[in-house]
Amino acid sequence: MDRSEELARAMGPGNGMVGQRLLSETDALRIWRIELAPGERVAFHTHVLNYFWTALSPGRSRSTMGDGRVVETAYETGTTKHFTYAKGEKMVHDLENISDTTLAFTTVELKIGSANAPLPLAISPES
Repeated sequence: MDRSEELARAMGPGNGMVGQRLLSETDALRIWRIELAPGERVAFHTHVLNYFWTALSPGRSRSTMGDGRVVETAYETGTTKHFTYAKGEKMVHDLENISDTTLAFTTVELKIGSANAPLPLAISPES
């Protein structure tokens, strides 16, 4: 699947695979792990739940957003960012490691307290 098809799928019904590996899921949350080698990428995915991520290593990433913007971000170990979504809101993006070292994150999605229902989990073609 090329990236335009991947983006269209994430913009439509949504790709709820917001990480590479789902480490744990309860009625309250989902805990994800992302570990990207240099040049590796997580496919376009859709965020609808309140969540936060924490960087487990330093590095840099590039994300193409659903609206076409490209965002580059630098991380230090322990960098944490929180996101909140209102009813019907979402964010679609991919994530590519543009560092020369492995980039790792833990992402926690909050199923309780979020305004939106969790998206179903589908296997991502580039996870």
